[in-house]
Amino acid sequence: MKDSFSVHDRLKVNGREYHFASLTKLGERFDLKRLPYSMKILLENLLRHENGDEVSAKEIETLANWDAMKEPDSEIAFMPARVLLQDFTGVPCVVDLAAMRDAMKALGGDPGLINPLSPAELVIDHSVQVDTFGSETALEKNIAIEFERNQARYSFLRWGQKTLSNFKVVPPRTGIVHQVNLEHLARVVMSGQINGQPWLYPDTVFGTDSHTTMINGLGVLGWGVGGIEAEAAMLGQPSSMLIPQVVGFRLSGQLPEGTTATDLVLTVTQILRKQGVVGKFVEFFGPGLAHLSLADRATISNMAPEYGATCGIFPVDSESLKYLRLSGRSDEHIALVENYAKIQGLWHDENSQQADFSATLELDLADIRPSMAGPKRPQDRVLLGDVRENYQRSIKTLGADDQATKKRAQPVSMGDQHMALGDGSVVIAAITSCTNTSNPAVMLAAGLLAKKAAERGLKARPWVKTSLAPGSRVVTDYLEQTALLPELEKIGFYLVGYGCTTCIGNSGPLPQEISQAINAGGLSVAAVISGNRNFEGRVHAEVKLNYLASPPLVVAYAIAGSLKVNLMTDPLAKDRNGQPVFLKDIWPSNQEINALMNSAITAQMFRNNYDQVFQGNERWNAISSPDAALYAWDESSTYIKKPPYFHGMTMLPSEVEDIHAARCLGVFGDSITTDHISPAGTIRKDSPAGQFLIQRGVAPKDFNSYGSRRGNDDVMVRGSFANIRIKNQMLNGVEGGYTYHIPSGEQMSIYDAAMRYKKEKTPLIILAGKEYGTGSSRDWAAKGTLLLGIKV
Repeated sequence: MKDSFSVHDRLKVNGREYHFASLTKLGERFDLKRLPYSMKILLENLLRHENGDEVSAKEIETLANWDAMKEPDSEIAFMPARVLLQDFTGVPCVVDLAAMRDAMKALGGDPGLINPLSPAELVIDHSVQVDTFGSETALEKNIAIEFERNQARYSFLRWGQKTLSNFKVVPPRTGIVHQVNLEHLARVVMSGQINGQPWLYPDTVFGTDSHTTMINGLGVLGWGVGGIEAEAAMLGQPSSMLIPQVVGFRLSGQLPEGTTATDLVLTVTQILRKQGVVGKFVEFFGPGLAHLSLADRATISNMAPEYGATCGIFPVDSESLKYLRLSGRSDEHIALVENYAKIQGLWHDENSQQADFSATLELDLADIRPSMAGPKRPQDRVLLGDVRENYQRSIKTLGADDQATKKRAQPVSMGDQHMALGDGSVVIAAITSCTNTSNPAVMLAAGLLAKKAAERGLKARPWVKTSLAPGSRVVTDYLEQTALLPELEKIGFYLVGYGCTTCIGNSGPLPQEISQAINAGGLSVAAVISGNRNFEGRVHAEVKLNYLASPPLVVAYAIAGSLKVNLMTDPLAKDRNGQPVFLKDIWPSNQEINALMNSAITAQMFRNNYDQVFQGNERWNAISSPDAALYAWDESSTYIKKPPYFHGMTMLPSEVEDIHAARCLGVFGDSITTDHISPAGTIRKDSPAGQFLIQRGVAPKDFNSYGSRRGNDDVMVRGSFANIRIKNQMLNGVEGGYTYHIPSGEQMSIYDAAMRYKKEKTPLIILAGKEYGTGSSRDWAAKGTLLLGIKV
């Protein structure tokens, strides 16, 4: 470690002395008070990692003299304190580490040297699917199916847990990775050994999921990266980045009655998308922070990928400490956070100087109105009263109008119930996703609305697939403590699992009768989910219209059963006495919600759920796994396969070659996301990946999802550009992963064409519009593209 600016200092907390890189001392030479909070975090990172190589004194000086209005042109090396993984993206990271160990041995080295150098924590949360719903047994049945389906993956992760240093696994049935991070894993301030001495430094994180930004709400700087970047960070490689611009977002006022944090974040997303913040940091400040709970802040930070920013951060303040105390962190650690933040100038209160920003936006929280977003992008906010008109416009783009809608309506019988399913019918209503299930206010609001609806004899329409998938077991505890879990069940919202379900595409199959009616009528049906992503083909292959909403609105739409109902003016349904029930009749007041939050949520709930979180449960610990330093690859496995990246590796890389006579594999328009390039959801049996699995004896019911099979490159390369809604403009409107093989003029799957081109030794290119590659599945969007033979 170098110390060119003589800023290394010591701090005594809880009777123990720590070293730290003092921003206060550096502030004697540079005006750091004008720097945004996030820039100070980056600056400390450079001070602590100065070595004259990756980090030099010049880079520190450049950042200390940061010009808010300057276009980014200076590069720095950032090293996060830890890495956070979920199992969809974490499995291929561990697969690569296992393959690196094999490569290390082949090159004559010690495979045991391949380990994460910084703490890496993986939360298994993306593998539970909503196979069963609407009953008290749904949770246990879905978990049993999850373990059966994912035995090979879980055995592999158990091997990593036992074999790799600095690597911990949070087992299934615990919660969603970002909520577990917020409630337990995040430190805010880290303590660790550097050169044998105890040091304090800010908690910073790279996550293999774009919604890692949720932790920005707690003052922790971090964002989602591709798996390759995460692996590099785990192995001690700093990440090169341009010093970003920082957009300040001033909040004032407080949310009005009848609105939620979901309405707020959808508004913020729309504003920031319009502003254009891709590649920038967003930092929230202003008097409105005093009226936002930590959970509300986390909801706003969570959707930074949706508004396009690298991060959306809030500073550390008294609300941060209040949350740390509520979530069961120790008094000693809270004292450490407070002392370090204050001595470093990272503490925020009403006396804090406003920083310089590259641009400043303002929003009065009092202007927020009930909203949703859809039908296919999270930034497309719609006022609740305008959803019906939005739906009517949307189905016209899908080739339907009012007359066609009437003709296409399909009769459906389920048991002794007879109904008509048509365009706009809500077939999925899911309380899901880290964005909202981490927020007690909206979860309790959903429970209270369900209670009021149940008292009037209302419940979900029979064609709606309802599900409740909390982001942690703490949610269940406070729903049980308030007696609201049984009320949600009365409407139809039974627990289905703890994890990322419908929002990631793990919505499971629709009832057969509903699925048949959709396909028979070519219906444009809808999903209403409390998630953050509603891209085409993501939620469910048979659902074309997808809207994001707060949990109480999810319950309301389950009762209404259709987008044709205007929730602001029309009754949701009639009660047991035949009287109309309007949304305003059953919407809970802020006073009711706050009273429950203050009385029902305790620190002991968090301690009970997290004290032994890494120990696992009986089902997890019963999974057998090898103990050897090298992983024993099973060539018959369709889940875990040794990847080809290190085949034939030598100590020196080969020359980079020019590209000659390339062919175009696909021409795509704007907003082609990583979900289009590397889908995470359903594997169709007629797709190249589906046919590959069938040929290896896997029945379609056991296909699982693309996300769960990211440890097998044979499956994933066949799933690249296989999204069911992607449109290759070479094919004049054909949907799905198809192309022309140009020399022959034949139409075929993108995978089959790429393999034919590979035999012909023809390199490939993709032509795409703006916002190509936005999204979170960057690891396999890159790997699949490479393995198809695409060069440009």
